Amino acid sequence: MPLEAVEARRLYRQVADQLRNLIDSGEYAVGSRLPTERELAEQLKISRPTVREALIALEVEGRLRIRVGSGIYVIEPAAVAAIAPASVIEGPFELLRAREFLESAIAEEAARVATKDDVARIDASLVAMENVEHPGEASMVHDRAFHVAIAGSLGNAVLVRVVGELFDQRLNPYFAQLAHYFESPGTWRTALDEHRAVRDAITAHDPGAARDAMRDHLARSQERFAQNFGAETAAGSSSARGRSAGSPVTPAKPERALKKRAKSGSARRR
Repeated sequence: MPLEAVEARRLYRQVADQLRNLIDSGEYAVGSRLPTERELAEQLKISRPTVREALIALEVEGRLRIRVGSGIYVIEPAAVAAIAPASVIEGPFELLRAREFLESAIAEEAARVATKDDVARIDASLVAMENVEHPGEASMVHDRAFHVAIAGSLGNAVLVRVVGELFDQRLNPYFAQLAHYFESPGTWRTALDEHRAVRDAITAHDPGAARDAMRDHLARSQERFAQNFGAETAAGSSSARGRSAGSPVTPAKPERALKKRAKSGSARRR
């Protein structure tokens, strides 16, 4: 069924629902520590980025608190204002993969057709990126301008709109929370170097290099967001957790179905 296919592509939502149900049922009590991201991924037979998206979703909802270097803890739901549930927000890694697929093709074509005026607009956004503090709202404005300028060189308003709208999904609370952990002035400088590589390939009218540079930039963005929270050792010891925190994510009937879908789809996700 089409709805089943959509659900399988958004597996993090099912993981978030499963963990939320376990918290609500008392399996994980307030104050207890969950298994590590790695352990959850192994138990559910899914990728760690999928688990990461689910944990971030629950943190934004006010159900969990991620303490870097310590672990993932259940908190009182009233501690954080409730927001829209995971079912209505795209996952950060899903968005980045979509951008990687689309924008690498756009960069490839831009290297064929970009004019001097197009390159000037790309360069202007790079200059602005070099002179802004990050993380911050201004840096996102100029980063967006860079990607939109590349799309604009193709002379297709639909592509410009789509690239802009995909970028704007960074403003959703899940993406913003993930960026809170992993974006810094250092990652900004690295990303800026990756942007320059894309620009240089477009200016050299080298379609293959432009495609690869954009793909590399967005793949590396995913890698930066996929670093662990620094708590694998501290939170991984079963002796350090109480019974609730150490309990495996043992499935009821819905979770068994989740595991089955996760296994069949894991090869597609990486």
